[in-house]
Amino acid sequence: MMGRSAITVTIASAMLLQTGPLPARADDGPRFPTRTIEQLNPEQKVVAAEVLKQSSAGLGGPYAMLINSPELLKRYLLMTEYLRQKTSLPKHLNEMAILLEARIWDAQYEWWAHEPLARKAGLSEAIINDIRDGKRPSALQPDEAIVYDFVTELLHKKQLSDETFARAKQILGDQQVVDLAAVTGFYVMVSAVIAAGRVGIPNGGPAPMPVLVK
Repeated sequence: MMGRSAITVTIASAMLLQTGPLPARADDGPRFPTRTIEQLNPEQKVVAAEVLKQSSAGLGGPYAMLINSPELLKRYLLMTEYLRQKTSLPKHLNEMAILLEARIWDAQYEWWAHEPLARKAGLSEAIINDIRDGKRPSALQPDEAIVYDFVTELLHKKQLSDETFARAKQILGDQQVVDLAAVTGFYVMVSAVIAAGRVGIPNGGPAPMPVLVK
């Protein structure tokens, strides 16, 4: 007979996805309310003006939390400008890396914000759907395959094998490897802010990803 722990593992393994919402709690709302410009202090107002130039959620989303540390937010915006607009990675690969990180961290807001950007950048619908469902996409170009392997290995194993690193350098080149590692790590930080601040989908919208059973 199987022990209780073995039975638990067997049941969990048999369930791939939990598509319903997580049970609601009274305190499920965001921990930092979205404020208007008028509610900010002078230092916050300066950086808020920069946020509004690039944010799809105004001063909501992670910015509702980050605005409380305006100097940090200034530097955050500089990083996002580089990693989204000036990176050496082709945009569809960059957005693919962000979606992979969002999937692994179950960062619903991050997926909501970047799925349309990935589609606009040319990432295929099939790849987007498979990543959303926690699957390795079946049809990947060599550069897409190494991005998938690089990001998932780095985040799941917290290290990168010599084989994966060498293949990434061969396919992407030195600068793109550095930028890929950076965008992966940066969006872990974004996901940490989203989780800590309990950032939800704007206007109470539904979660865009199924919750993976782990």
